[in-house]
Amino acid sequence: MNQAFGTMARVLAWLLAIALVALPVVAVVNGWIGAERWPLRVLRLNDGLEQVDTARVRAAVLPHAQRGFFAVDLGHAQRDVARVPWVAGVEVRKRWPDVLEVRIAEHVPFAHWGDARLLSTRGRLFAADGVDAPAQMPRFDGPENRIAEIVALYNESRDLFGGAGVRVERVALDARGSWQLTLSSGTEVIVGSQEARLRLARFARMLPRLTTGRVEALARADLRYTNGFALVWAKPGEAEAAADAGAAAPAGAPANRVAVAPMSHALRIQKHGLT
Repeated sequence: MNQAFGTMARVLAWLLAIALVALPVVAVVNGWIGAERWPLRVLRLNDGLEQVDTARVRAAVLPHAQRGFFAVDLGHAQRDVARVPWVAGVEVRKRWPDVLEVRIAEHVPFAHWGDARLLSTRGRLFAADGVDAPAQMPRFDGPENRIAEIVALYNESRDLFGGAGVRVERVALDARGSWQLTLSSGTEVIVGSQEARLRLARFARMLPRLTTGRVEALARADLRYTNGFALVWAKPGEAEAAADAGAAAPAGAPANRVAVAPMSHALRIQKHGLT
C-alpha cells in the first residue's frame, strides 16, 4: 500500500515538474506572457512597391505583431496582408530578435475584366475597387475559364491591326463562343465563332483600302462570311444612329456588302502570351 502510494506520488511530482516547465513555454507561444519582453519592434517591407498602400499593410500586420516574437501567427498575418489591394503574393517572416519581414509582389494590370475587376499580367483576376488603373488598358469580357484564349486573340489582333494604326480596345467572348472586337476608331467588329483568326487577318489587311478616301466612319463590320464583309458606314455626326441601323438591318444587305477574294496563301500567326 505504501509502495503504491509512493509510486503515485512520484508520478504526480514528475507531472507537476513537467507542467511547471511547459506552462511558461505554452504561455509565451500563445502570447499570454512575453509580448512585452520579446516585442516585434521593426516592420521591414521590400523596396519597389508602387501601388500597394504601405499604411494598409502596416495596419494589417499590427494586430499580429503585438503578440510578440514567439506568439505571432505568420500564416494569419500573411492572410490579412494578401487582402490588401494590389497584393499578388506575400511572404511574412520573423528575424531575431525583433524584426517582422513582409515581402510583397504586386499585381501588374494588363486589362479591365468586365466592370469591376482587372486582369494581371500573370493571368489572375483581382478586384478593381480603389485601384487607379491605366486608362489605355484594353477591356475584356468572357468566361473566366477562357482567359488564356481571350488574351491570345487580343495579342494577335493587336499585331494585325497595329499596321493600320488602329488599336484594339475591347475583346468580348460570349457564352456561345462568338467573338466581338471594338477598335480605337469606334468600329465594332463582329467575328463570330468560326475561324476567328483567319477572318480578322483578312479584314485587317483590307481595312486601309476600305477606309482610305472615305469621309464616313466605319461603324460596324460583320466578318461572318466566307469571302466578304457586311459593313455599316456612319455619316459624320450620325455614328450612333448608323450603328443602330446597321445592327437592325439584315446581314449581308447589298448596299453594305464588300466582296473579298479568297486568300490563296497560308496565313502565319505568331502566338503571344502574358508577360
